[in-house]
Amino acid sequence: MRAAIITAPEKAEIIEVPTPAPGPADVLVKIRACGICGSDSLYISIGGLPPRQGSMPIGHEPAGEVVEVGKDVRDIAVGDRVVINPMAVPDDIIGNGGSTGALADYLLIKDAVRGRSIEVVPEHIPYEVAALNEPMAVARHAVNQVAPRPTDQVLVFGAGPIGLGITISLKSRGVKHVVVADVLPDRLNKALEVGADAVINSNAEDLPARLIELHGEGDSMWPGRAATDIFLDAAGVPAVIDTALGVAQRGAKLGIVAVHKEPVSLDLMNVMSNELTVVGSMGYPSEIFEVTKDIVENWETYRVIISHTFEFDDLDEALRCVGTPGAADKVVITLD
Repeated sequence: MRAAIITAPEKAEIIEVPTPAPGPADVLVKIRACGICGSDSLYISIGGLPPRQGSMPIGHEPAGEVVEVGKDVRDIAVGDRVVINPMAVPDDIIGNGGSTGALADYLLIKDAVRGRSIEVVPEHIPYEVAALNEPMAVARHAVNQVAPRPTDQVLVFGAGPIGLGITISLKSRGVKHVVVADVLPDRLNKALEVGADAVINSNAEDLPARLIELHGEGDSMWPGRAATDIFLDAAGVPAVIDTALGVAQRGAKLGIVAVHKEPVSLDLMNVMSNELTVVGSMGYPSEIFEVTKDIVENWETYRVIISHTFEFDDLDEALRCVGTPGAADKVVITLD
């Protein structure tokens, strides 16, 4: 079978490897779609992760069709359309330094248990939309971390795939008012399309003033604060942190889900005086299949997140697309 393997820094190749054979407790999945994550680009740039540097399989956002089922597996059948938990085996994470990657023709799911390592989705859900399950679980966990109430007003920084997924999740939970800020007009249009109540182009508008206009004047010992209850950073830009904390009212929360590659300073006097909460969000400890139901119910909305699809043989072109700033939202590889 074909598999995408990092073979050197800045180099990923499609290589022929043996097709795995399932044991009694395993399931073999024919991969039909797999998203490309920003972390894939990072792994390629450094030549993979130890101990598989120079020979690391990639891909951790898969959806596919079950083609073989071990005799001891329950509740999963040949022909089922499925999504997969790449972190089900903590010491062998799929596509993140583990022995297998999902950018391949087939993926072996060891000790397959429905609801833990694999989940079935209805046949009408397109494979490329089902492949959003993993990144949307990241978005769902970020929302769970800040625990929004229906009455809350929220600002999401960044209208990339995670920011859009956060927006969908917030509106699915009935959150009162969600604003999305970004610098790219096309992404802001997508934010409105997936349910944002308003958007702010932070390149062209005075964000604090516009936010106060949308959410009202907030309670604070300092003037110029917005009545925004929750801020979510899905952008990963230091200016986002400064902006959020500079406009946050007393008792507001700031959730961090974006990757910041450099340390960011905080004004702790501001955090203390306004009793702000800063909370991190990493991965999806319990959300990998929690989000599946929402994707099934709102798959046409989630499909808006996908900007490009490429066939597996066009992997190099897909990676260039992902690596070009502003060129793509979510890129998905499709496999026959």
